[in-house]
Amino acid sequence: MNFADNAPVSRPDTAGAASPPVLRPRGSNHVGMRQFNERVVLHAIRLNGSLPKADLARLTGLTAQTIGLITTRLEDDGLLIKQERVRGRIGQPSVPMALNPDGAFALGIKIGRRSADWLLVDFTGAVRVRETLAYDFPDAETLLPVVQSRMRAIQDGLGALAPRLVGVGVAAPFNLGGWHKMLGLSEAVSDQWNHIDLCAQVQAMTEAPVSFAKDTSAACVAELVAGRGRDLKSFLYLFVDTFVGGGLVLNSHLHGGIHGNAGAVASLPLQVATPGSMPEQLIAHASLWELEQHYQAAGLDPSAAYDDRAMFAPFVVHTDAWVRSAALGLAQCVVSGTAFLDIDAVVIDGSFSRSMLQRLIEETGQALRRYNWEGLWPATVIAGSMGSDARALGGALLPLHENFAPDRDLFLKAAS
Repeated sequence: MNFADNAPVSRPDTAGAASPPVLRPRGSNHVGMRQFNERVVLHAIRLNGSLPKADLARLTGLTAQTIGLITTRLEDDGLLIKQERVRGRIGQPSVPMALNPDGAFALGIKIGRRSADWLLVDFTGAVRVRETLAYDFPDAETLLPVVQSRMRAIQDGLGALAPRLVGVGVAAPFNLGGWHKMLGLSEAVSDQWNHIDLCAQVQAMTEAPVSFAKDTSAACVAELVAGRGRDLKSFLYLFVDTFVGGGLVLNSHLHGGIHGNAGAVASLPLQVATPGSMPEQLIAHASLWELEQHYQAAGLDPSAAYDDRAMFAPFVVHTDAWVRSAALGLAQCVVSGTAFLDIDAVVIDGSFSRSMLQRLIEETGQALRRYNWEGLWPATVIAGSMGSDARALGGALLPLHENFAPDRDLFLKAAS
Protein backbone atom coordinates (compact mmCIF):
# COMPACT_ATOMS: atom_id res chain seq x y z
CA MET A 1 0.00 0.00 0.00
CA ASN A 2 1.25 3.51 -0.72
CA PHE A 3 0.16 7.12 -0.49
CA ALA A 4 -2.17 6.61 -3.44
CA ASP A 5 -4.29 4.18 -1.44
CA ASN A 6 -6.48 6.85 0.06
CA ALA A 7 -9.85 5.15 0.26
CA PRO A 8 -11.59 5.91 3.56
CA VAL A 9 -11.51 3.20 6.17
CA SER A 10 -12.85 2.99 9.70
CA ARG A 11 -11.26 4.56 12.72
CA PRO A 12 -8.56 2.47 14.39
CA ASP A 13 -9.91 0.16 17.05
CA THR A 14 -7.64 0.55 20.04
CA ALA A 15 -9.94 -0.79 22.73
CA GLY A 16 -8.13 -3.32 24.87
CA ALA A 17 -4.97 -3.09 22.80
CA ALA A 18 -1.56 -2.91 24.40
CA SER A 19 0.10 0.49 24.33
CA PRO A 20 2.15 0.89 21.14
CA PRO A 21 5.89 1.54 21.40
CA VAL A 22 6.91 5.17 21.74
CA LEU A 23 7.61 6.77 18.37
CA ARG A 24 11.14 8.17 18.48
CA PRO A 25 11.97 11.38 16.58
CA ARG A 26 13.60 10.48 13.29
CA GLY A 27 15.72 13.56 12.83
CA SER A 28 13.10 16.03 11.62
CA ASN A 29 15.59 18.82 12.34
CA HIS A 30 18.79 17.01 11.46
CA VAL A 31 19.07 13.68 9.72
CA GLY A 32 22.17 11.69 10.69
CA MET A 33 23.44 8.83 8.52
CA ARG A 34 21.66 6.13 10.53
CA GLN A 35 18.37 8.02 10.45
CA PHE A 36 18.86 8.79 6.77
CA ASN A 37 19.30 5.09 6.02
CA GLU A 38 16.13 4.34 7.99
CA ARG A 39 14.27 6.85 5.83
CA VAL A 40 15.72 5.28 2.67
CA VAL A 41 14.42 1.86 3.74
CA LEU A 42 10.96 3.24 4.58
CA HIS A 43 10.85 5.07 1.25
CA ALA A 44 11.80 1.93 -0.67
CA ILE A 45 8.95 0.01 0.94
CA ARG A 46 6.54 2.89 0.40
CA LEU A 47 7.32 2.99 -3.32
CA ASN A 48 7.52 -0.75 -3.96
CA GLY A 49 5.21 -2.32 -1.40
CA SER A 50 6.26 -5.03 1.06
CA LEU A 51 9.78 -6.32 0.45
CA PRO A 52 12.04 -9.02 1.91
CA LYS A 53 15.37 -7.89 3.33
CA ALA A 54 17.34 -9.20 0.33
CA ASP A 55 15.31 -7.01 -2.03
CA LEU A 56 15.70 -4.05 0.31
CA ALA A 57 19.47 -4.46 0.24
CA ARG A 58 19.45 -4.64 -3.55
CA LEU A 59 17.22 -1.59 -3.99
CA THR A 60 18.94 0.64 -1.43
CA GLY A 61 22.55 -0.43 -1.94
CA LEU A 62 22.92 -1.09 1.79
CA THR A 63 24.53 -4.25 3.11
CA ALA A 64 22.44 -7.17 4.31
CA GLN A 65 23.75 -6.61 7.85
CA THR A 66 22.76 -2.93 7.79
CA ILE A 67 19.31 -3.79 6.45
CA GLY A 68 18.87 -6.34 9.23
CA LEU A 69 19.74 -3.78 11.90
CA ILE A 70 17.51 -1.09 10.38
CA THR A 71 14.45 -3.30 9.90
CA THR A 72 14.76 -4.62 13.44
CA ARG A 73 14.91 -1.09 14.80
CA LEU A 74 11.96 0.06 12.67
CA GLU A 75 9.95 -2.98 13.71
CA ASP A 76 10.70 -2.28 17.37
CA ASP A 77 9.49 1.30 16.83
CA GLY A 78 6.23 0.05 15.35
CA LEU A 79 6.90 1.45 11.87
CA LEU A 80 7.37 -1.88 10.09
CA ILE A 81 5.56 -5.20 10.44
CA LYS A 82 6.49 -8.67 9.24
CA GLN A 83 4.22 -10.40 6.77
CA GLU A 84 3.68 -14.10 6.11
CA ARG A 85 6.67 -16.03 4.81
CA VAL A 86 6.80 -16.37 1.03
CA ARG A 87 7.50 -19.97 0.01
CA GLY A 88 7.95 -21.72 -3.28
CA ARG A 89 11.04 -19.87 -4.45
CA ILE A 90 14.59 -21.14 -4.66
CA GLY A 91 16.40 -20.88 -1.33
CA GLN A 92 15.07 -20.09 2.12
CA PRO A 93 11.54 -18.68 2.50
CA SER A 94 11.59 -14.88 2.66
CA VAL A 95 9.73 -12.65 5.11
CA PRO A 96 8.50 -9.43 3.49
CA MET A 97 8.55 -6.27 5.59
CA ALA A 98 5.66 -3.82 5.21
CA LEU A 99 4.73 -0.41 6.55
CA ASN A 100 2.65 -0.61 9.70
CA PRO A 101 -0.52 1.43 9.01
CA ASP A 102 -0.65 2.38 12.71
CA GLY A 103 3.02 3.41 12.73
CA ALA A 104 2.32 7.12 12.36
CA PHE A 105 -0.52 9.49 11.54
CA ALA A 106 -0.88 12.98 10.12
CA LEU A 107 -3.85 15.32 9.89
CA GLY A 108 -4.53 17.50 6.88
CA ILE A 109 -6.87 20.47 7.17
CA LYS A 110 -8.08 22.34 4.09
CA ILE A 111 -9.77 25.70 4.57
CA GLY A 112 -11.34 26.96 1.38
CA ARG A 113 -13.82 29.55 0.22
CA ARG A 114 -16.70 27.07 0.03
CA SER A 115 -15.77 24.28 2.43
CA ALA A 116 -13.32 22.95 5.00
CA ASP A 117 -11.97 19.38 5.08
CA TRP A 118 -10.22 17.28 7.71
CA LEU A 119 -8.34 14.12 6.65
CA LEU A 120 -6.58 11.79 9.08
CA VAL A 121 -3.98 9.81 7.13
CA ASP A 122 -2.15 6.75 8.43
CA PHE A 123 1.46 5.71 7.75
CA THR A 124 0.56 4.04 4.46
CA GLY A 125 -1.28 7.13 3.22
CA ALA A 126 -4.76 5.64 3.67
CA VAL A 127 -7.46 8.04 4.84
CA ARG A 128 -8.79 6.89 8.21
CA VAL A 129 -11.14 9.79 8.91
CA ARG A 130 -12.72 12.27 6.49
CA GLU A 131 -14.88 15.20 7.58
CA THR A 132 -16.28 18.09 5.53
CA LEU A 133 -18.02 21.33 6.40
CA ALA A 134 -19.73 23.35 3.64
CA TYR A 135 -20.49 27.09 3.82
CA ASP A 136 -21.05 30.09 1.55
CA PHE A 137 -17.88 31.83 2.77
CA PRO A 138 -16.00 31.18 6.01
CA ASP A 139 -16.43 33.53 8.94
CA ALA A 140 -13.22 33.32 10.96
CA GLU A 141 -14.85 33.72 14.37
CA THR A 142 -17.22 30.85 13.59
CA LEU A 143 -14.90 28.55 11.64
CA LEU A 144 -11.77 28.55 13.82
CA PRO A 145 -13.52 27.05 16.90
CA VAL A 146 -14.94 24.34 14.62
CA VAL A 147 -11.45 23.64 13.28
CA GLN A 148 -10.27 23.16 16.85
CA SER A 149 -13.16 20.97 18.00
CA ARG A 150 -13.03 18.64 14.99
CA MET A 151 -9.26 18.38 15.14
CA ARG A 152 -9.40 17.45 18.83
CA ALA A 153 -12.16 14.92 18.20
CA ILE A 154 -10.09 13.23 15.49
CA GLN A 155 -7.03 13.17 17.73
CA ASP A 156 -9.06 11.77 20.64
CA GLY A 157 -10.45 9.11 18.30
CA LEU A 158 -6.93 7.71 17.91
CA GLY A 159 -7.00 6.60 21.53
CA ALA A 160 -3.71 4.95 22.53
CA LEU A 161 -2.30 5.79 19.09
CA ALA A 162 -2.69 9.57 19.62
CA PRO A 163 1.02 10.06 20.48
CA ARG A 164 1.84 8.76 16.98
CA LEU A 165 0.32 11.83 15.33
CA VAL A 166 3.47 13.40 13.85
CA GLY A 167 1.99 16.65 12.58
CA VAL A 168 -0.81 18.73 11.13
CA GLY A 169 -0.70 20.29 7.68
CA VAL A 170 -2.94 23.28 6.93
CA ALA A 171 -3.80 24.10 3.32
CA ALA A 172 -5.56 27.37 2.46
CA PRO A 173 -5.41 30.12 -0.16
CA PHE A 174 -2.70 32.71 0.49
CA ASN A 175 -5.34 35.39 0.08
CA LEU A 176 -8.53 33.76 1.30
CA GLY A 177 -10.39 37.07 1.16
CA GLY A 178 -9.10 37.97 -2.28
CA TRP A 179 -11.40 38.88 -5.18
CA HIS A 180 -14.09 39.72 -2.62
CA LYS A 181 -16.03 41.86 -5.10
CA MET A 182 -16.34 38.88 -7.42
CA LEU A 183 -17.70 36.82 -4.53
CA GLY A 184 -20.13 39.59 -3.56
CA LEU A 185 -18.50 40.06 -0.15
CA SER A 186 -17.92 43.28 1.73
CA GLU A 187 -14.34 44.40 2.18
CA ALA A 188 -14.73 44.04 5.95
CA VAL A 189 -15.75 40.36 5.69
CA SER A 190 -12.88 39.47 3.37
CA ASP A 191 -10.30 41.61 5.17
CA GLN A 192 -10.61 39.67 8.43
CA TRP A 193 -8.63 36.83 6.82
CA ASN A 194 -5.80 39.19 5.88
CA HIS A 195 -4.96 39.63 9.56
CA ILE A 196 -5.07 35.95 10.56
CA ASP A 197 -2.00 33.73 10.66
CA LEU A 198 -3.72 30.37 10.08
CA CYS A 199 -0.62 28.33 10.87
CA ALA A 200 -0.17 30.10 14.22
CA GLN A 201 -3.88 29.83 15.01
CA VAL A 202 -3.93 26.07 14.43
CA GLN A 203 -0.59 25.61 16.24
CA ALA A 204 -2.21 27.13 19.33
CA MET A 205 -4.85 24.39 19.17
CA THR A 206 -2.51 21.37 19.27
CA GLU A 207 0.83 20.18 20.59
CA ALA A 208 1.62 18.50 17.27
CA PRO A 209 3.85 20.49 14.88
CA VAL A 210 1.82 22.47 12.33
CA SER A 211 2.92 23.37 8.81
CA PHE A 212 1.19 25.55 6.21
CA ALA A 213 1.00 25.39 2.43
CA LYS A 214 -0.96 27.31 -0.17
CA ASP A 215 -3.98 25.15 -0.94
CA THR A 216 -3.12 24.54 -4.59
CA SER A 217 0.51 23.87 -3.65
CA ALA A 218 -0.72 21.27 -1.16
CA ALA A 219 -2.87 19.72 -3.89
CA CYS A 220 0.21 19.68 -6.11
CA VAL A 221 2.12 17.89 -3.33
CA ALA A 222 -0.55 15.17 -3.23
CA GLU A 223 -0.26 14.72 -6.99
CA LEU A 224 3.55 14.73 -6.80
CA VAL A 225 3.73 12.10 -4.06
CA ALA A 226 0.71 9.92 -4.66
CA GLY A 227 -0.36 10.56 -8.23
CA ARG A 228 1.15 11.58 -11.54
CA GLY A 229 4.37 12.71 -9.90
CA ARG A 230 5.47 9.09 -9.68
CA ASP A 231 5.95 9.15 -13.47
CA LEU A 232 6.45 12.85 -14.26
CA LYS A 233 9.52 14.77 -13.08
CA SER A 234 8.30 18.21 -14.12
CA PHE A 235 4.77 19.46 -14.69
CA LEU A 236 2.50 22.47 -14.38
CA TYR A 237 -0.43 21.71 -12.09
CA LEU A 238 -3.83 23.36 -12.52
CA PHE A 239 -6.57 22.91 -9.93
CA VAL A 240 -10.11 24.09 -10.67
CA ASP A 241 -12.05 25.00 -7.55
CA THR A 242 -14.21 27.96 -6.51
CA PHE A 243 -11.27 29.89 -7.95
CA VAL A 244 -8.74 28.27 -10.26
CA GLY A 245 -5.17 27.93 -8.96
CA GLY A 246 -2.00 26.04 -9.64
CA GLY A 247 1.38 24.71 -8.64
CA LEU A 248 4.67 23.86 -10.28
CA VAL A 249 6.88 20.77 -10.01
CA LEU A 250 10.44 20.93 -11.38
CA ASN A 251 12.76 17.94 -11.15
CA SER A 252 10.42 16.16 -8.71
CA HIS A 253 10.39 19.11 -6.29
CA LEU A 254 7.61 21.54 -5.62
CA HIS A 255 8.84 24.92 -6.81
CA GLY A 256 7.43 27.61 -4.56
CA GLY A 257 9.00 30.71 -6.05
CA ILE A 258 10.37 33.67 -4.13
CA HIS A 259 7.07 34.40 -2.40
CA GLY A 260 5.79 30.82 -2.31
CA ASN A 261 3.26 31.74 -4.99
CA ALA A 262 4.53 29.91 -8.07
CA GLY A 263 1.70 28.61 -10.22
CA ALA A 264 -0.62 31.52 -9.39
CA VAL A 265 -2.50 31.01 -12.64
CA ALA A 266 -5.70 32.69 -11.41
CA SER A 267 -4.07 36.06 -12.14
CA LEU A 268 -2.96 35.14 -15.67
CA PRO A 269 -4.25 37.79 -18.14
CA LEU A 270 -6.14 36.37 -21.10
CA GLN A 271 -5.60 39.28 -23.50
CA VAL A 272 -2.99 41.90 -24.28
CA ALA A 273 -3.52 45.08 -22.26
CA THR A 274 -4.48 48.10 -24.31
CA PRO A 275 -4.93 51.76 -23.27
CA GLY A 276 -8.12 52.19 -21.33
CA SER A 277 -8.82 48.46 -20.85
CA MET A 278 -7.69 45.89 -18.32
CA PRO A 279 -7.47 42.27 -19.54
CA GLU A 280 -9.63 39.68 -17.85
CA GLN A 281 -7.83 37.10 -15.72
CA LEU A 282 -8.08 33.32 -15.95
CA ILE A 283 -10.00 33.31 -12.67
CA ALA A 284 -13.02 34.82 -14.45
CA HIS A 285 -13.26 31.99 -17.00
CA ALA A 286 -11.97 28.78 -15.40
CA SER A 287 -13.38 28.93 -11.86
CA LEU A 288 -16.36 27.03 -10.50
CA TRP A 289 -17.59 30.29 -9.04
CA GLU A 290 -18.63 31.30 -12.56
CA LEU A 291 -20.51 28.02 -13.01
CA GLU A 292 -22.25 28.64 -9.69
CA GLN A 293 -23.52 31.95 -11.06
CA HIS A 294 -24.96 30.26 -14.16
CA TYR A 295 -26.81 27.74 -12.01
CA GLN A 296 -28.11 30.40 -9.65
CA ALA A 297 -29.38 32.57 -12.52
CA ALA A 298 -31.35 29.55 -13.75
CA GLY A 299 -32.85 28.91 -10.33
CA LEU A 300 -30.65 25.85 -9.73
CA ASP A 301 -28.59 24.79 -6.72
CA PRO A 302 -25.10 26.32 -7.17
CA SER A 303 -23.48 23.59 -5.04
CA ALA A 304 -24.11 21.14 -7.90
CA ALA A 305 -20.95 22.51 -9.52
CA TYR A 306 -19.00 20.34 -7.07
CA ASP A 307 -20.74 16.99 -7.55
CA ASP A 308 -22.17 14.54 -10.10
CA ARG A 309 -25.35 16.56 -10.70
CA ALA A 310 -23.38 18.94 -12.92
CA MET A 311 -23.34 16.38 -15.77
CA PHE A 312 -27.08 15.70 -15.77
CA ALA A 313 -30.22 17.67 -16.62
CA PRO A 314 -31.12 20.36 -15.82
CA PHE A 315 -27.56 21.39 -14.92
CA VAL A 316 -25.65 19.95 -17.88
CA VAL A 317 -26.65 22.62 -20.42
CA HIS A 318 -25.04 25.27 -18.21
CA THR A 319 -22.11 22.98 -17.44
CA ASP A 320 -21.40 22.48 -21.16
CA ALA A 321 -21.30 26.23 -21.77
CA TRP A 322 -18.95 26.77 -18.81
CA VAL A 323 -16.65 23.92 -19.88
CA ARG A 324 -16.25 25.40 -23.36
CA SER A 325 -15.36 28.80 -21.93
CA ALA A 326 -13.07 27.41 -19.22
CA ALA A 327 -11.23 25.25 -21.73
CA LEU A 328 -10.32 28.30 -23.82
CA GLY A 329 -8.74 29.98 -20.83
CA LEU A 330 -6.97 26.84 -19.64
CA ALA A 331 -5.57 26.25 -23.14
CA GLN A 332 -3.99 29.71 -23.16
CA CYS A 333 -2.54 28.98 -19.72
CA VAL A 334 -1.07 25.70 -21.00
CA VAL A 335 0.56 27.38 -24.00
CA SER A 336 1.96 30.20 -21.88
CA GLY A 337 3.27 27.78 -19.27
CA THR A 338 4.90 25.63 -21.92
CA ALA A 339 6.61 28.65 -23.46
CA PHE A 340 8.09 29.78 -20.14
CA LEU A 341 8.86 26.45 -18.51
CA ASP A 342 9.60 24.05 -21.39
CA ILE A 343 7.65 21.27 -19.70
CA ASP A 344 6.05 18.34 -21.47
CA ALA A 345 3.06 17.76 -19.18
CA VAL A 346 0.25 19.74 -17.59
CA VAL A 347 -1.89 18.04 -14.93
CA ILE A 348 -5.44 19.32 -14.49
CA ASP A 349 -7.61 18.38 -11.52
CA GLY A 350 -10.43 19.93 -9.56
CA SER A 351 -13.07 19.63 -6.88
CA PHE A 352 -15.74 18.33 -9.24
CA SER A 353 -16.83 14.98 -10.68
CA ARG A 354 -14.42 12.81 -12.65
CA SER A 355 -16.71 12.87 -15.69
CA MET A 356 -16.67 16.65 -15.66
CA LEU A 357 -12.88 16.63 -15.41
CA GLN A 358 -12.61 14.34 -18.42
CA ARG A 359 -14.92 16.59 -20.41
CA LEU A 360 -12.88 19.67 -19.47
CA ILE A 361 -9.63 17.99 -20.54
CA GLU A 362 -11.14 16.94 -23.87
CA GLU A 363 -12.32 20.48 -24.57
CA THR A 364 -8.95 21.91 -23.52
CA GLY A 365 -7.23 19.51 -25.91
CA GLN A 366 -9.42 20.72 -28.77
CA ALA A 367 -8.67 24.35 -27.90
CA LEU A 368 -4.93 23.64 -27.86
CA ARG A 369 -5.08 22.41 -31.44
CA ARG A 370 -6.04 25.93 -32.53
CA TYR A 371 -2.74 27.41 -31.33
CA ASN A 372 0.43 27.93 -33.35
CA TRP A 373 3.01 25.69 -31.65
CA GLU A 374 5.93 26.71 -33.86
CA GLY A 375 9.03 27.04 -31.69
CA LEU A 376 7.50 25.00 -28.85
CA TRP A 377 7.20 21.36 -27.89
CA PRO A 378 3.49 20.78 -27.24
CA ALA A 379 2.61 19.72 -23.70
CA THR A 380 0.45 16.73 -22.92
CA VAL A 381 -2.61 17.51 -20.80
CA ILE A 382 -3.27 14.79 -18.22
CA ALA A 383 -6.05 14.28 -15.68
CA GLY A 384 -5.04 14.51 -12.04
CA SER A 385 -5.80 11.60 -9.74
CA MET A 386 -6.61 13.20 -6.36
CA GLY A 387 -9.84 15.13 -6.90
CA SER A 388 -11.43 17.12 -4.09
CA ASP A 389 -9.26 15.41 -1.44
CA ALA A 390 -6.07 16.81 -3.00
CA ARG A 391 -5.57 19.87 -0.79
CA ALA A 392 -6.24 18.24 2.58
CA LEU A 393 -4.33 15.13 1.55
CA GLY A 394 -1.36 17.24 0.47
CA GLY A 395 -1.46 18.99 3.82
CA ALA A 396 -1.34 15.64 5.62
CA LEU A 397 1.53 14.39 3.48
CA LEU A 398 3.74 17.34 4.43
CA PRO A 399 4.41 16.22 8.04
CA LEU A 400 4.64 12.56 7.04
CA HIS A 401 7.37 13.28 4.52
CA GLU A 402 9.13 15.78 6.74
CA ASN A 403 9.47 13.06 9.36
CA PHE A 404 10.08 9.97 7.23
CA ALA A 405 11.24 10.78 3.66
CA PRO A 406 14.97 10.74 2.79
CA ASP A 407 14.67 14.27 1.39
CA ARG A 408 12.74 16.26 4.00
CA ASP A 409 12.86 19.36 1.79
CA LEU A 410 11.09 17.59 -1.07
CA PHE A 411 8.33 20.20 -1.13
CA LEU A 412 10.29 23.21 0.00
CA LYS A 413 13.24 23.41 -2.36
CA ALA A 414 13.43 26.04 -5.03
CA ALA A 415 14.65 24.52 -8.27
CA SER A 416 18.17 25.56 -9.11
